[in-house]
Amino acid sequence: QVQLVESGGGLVQAGGSLRLSCAASGSILSINTMGWYRQAPGKQRELVARISGRLSTDYADSVKGRFTISRDNAKNTVYLQMNSLKPGDTGVYYCNLDRVQLRNRVGTIDYWGQGTQVTVSS
Repeated sequence: QVQLVESGGGLVQAGGSLRLSCAASGSILSINTMGWYRQAPGKQRELVARISGRLSTDYADSVKGRFTISRDNAKNTVYLQMNSLKPGDTGVYYCNLDRVQLRNRVGTIDYWGQGTQVTVSS
């Protein structure tokens, strides 16, 4: 019922920038919080940044001042602008949609994207 398409990952040198996008399509009425998580090899998935429906934001301490999350509600899309990238930012980045309200459905559902690889070389 909902499809998520992530894009923007890739290989970049330390100090470089990338912009991730996650576009959701389907019978969506509303999305509460949209966020980005990442998972490095051998580590647990961790929150990178999230943005609420009221546009309040929350960032991991390790990315504050370097990453910026934003959303376009008309397009059901969330973005993550990543600047001053470090090798420690390497991992698979996953888009998360929290409490999605669908048309003709009672209750809400959470969704995860398929992940996009970000590799930062030193």
